[in-house]
Amino acid sequence: ARFLREACDRREPTVVAVGAGAVETRELLTELDALVVLLEVDVDTAWERVHGSRRPLAQDETDFRHRYESRRPLYEQVATARAEDADGVVFAAAGIRFASHREVRSDAVVADERVAELHRIEAKHTVPPGEAAKSVAQAERLWRALLLDRRSTLVAVGGGSTTDLAGFVAATYMRGVAWIPVPSTLVGQVDAAIGGKTGIDLPEAKNLVGAFHWPAETVIDTTLLETLPEEEWANGAAEVVKTGLLAGEPLWELPAPEQVRRCAAFKAAVCLRDPFERGARAQLNLGHTFAHALEAASGYTLSHGKAVGLGLTAACRVSGLEEEARLVEELLRWAALARDKKSVAGRPQLVLLEASGKPRIGVEVDDEVLRAALDALIV
Repeated sequence: ARFLREACDRREPTVVAVGAGAVETRELLTELDALVVLLEVDVDTAWERVHGSRRPLAQDETDFRHRYESRRPLYEQVATARAEDADGVVFAAAGIRFASHREVRSDAVVADERVAELHRIEAKHTVPPGEAAKSVAQAERLWRALLLDRRSTLVAVGGGSTTDLAGFVAATYMRGVAWIPVPSTLVGQVDAAIGGKTGIDLPEAKNLVGAFHWPAETVIDTTLLETLPEEEWANGAAEVVKTGLLAGEPLWELPAPEQVRRCAAFKAAVCLRDPFERGARAQLNLGHTFAHALEAASGYTLSHGKAVGLGLTAACRVSGLEEEARLVEELLRWAALARDKKSVAGRPQLVLLEASGKPRIGVEVDDEVLRAALDALIV
């Protein structure tokens, strides 16, 4: 119990794994004054993992199953969250939940007007899509219109701009009320809505006014991505590639729902270690310094995804990683092709020529052929 007490009293974040029998020791239970995550495993899987080992309590299957069932209520009593893997532990600590957006209840909903219409979301307060939402005027309108008290919760449904605005309003309304972002874009689900960064724009620069205001929870519903415009897929693809480069894993090769889960877990883990961006969290800005300069130089006509993609390429080249720079270019070209409006089930439908004057419509070719053709365009 003394060691557990010392671990829980540490100032720095600490992970402590206690034995399964800890819940049967009253002295230890009194020390579990922290986020307690129950790692879920069914009894059959647990027995499969330990039988045949030298563990003294895993010698008899009947006794093992009885012990599991007798301890189960105690596990549920002390647990403040549940998880099935390491990412799940991160989500529990960060307050991230994968669920339908319709399960979220609140005192007020702020939604992107297009998202509200597409998904029939009842929102008393709607905002324009994109950066137009992140203005002082929009923030003031919400401050004046919201009828909340300090026990209220504000929900934001929309892309990164909507959650940035609503989070900032929540951070400043009555000196701070709880809020829940429900991101509807790939950028939001893998990056923007995670970690408590909020803000609005001024004419001088984007995100010039803001606050760190960690959400009460973040609800991710990947079905909201089904109505995502093509440009928003490209924006999100750039953030997925960025996260993969930082993690050192090809996360872009995963199916979309798994991309969201892995990228969200990576960002949440970084933000938990450095919630106010005083150190490690700055790595999440990979490529963004270049991207922000490009966006400003274009008068913000350059899409965020394109700017981040170019920024990542530049960052890789400055790092002396030419192979990674070419990979970024290829991946983002490939993502754009796969999301082309003429694609079917993610497969590009090409118009090719059998010969001059003999077009072939709706042709699918091997990925390797497409990648080679795209790669030849990269100079």
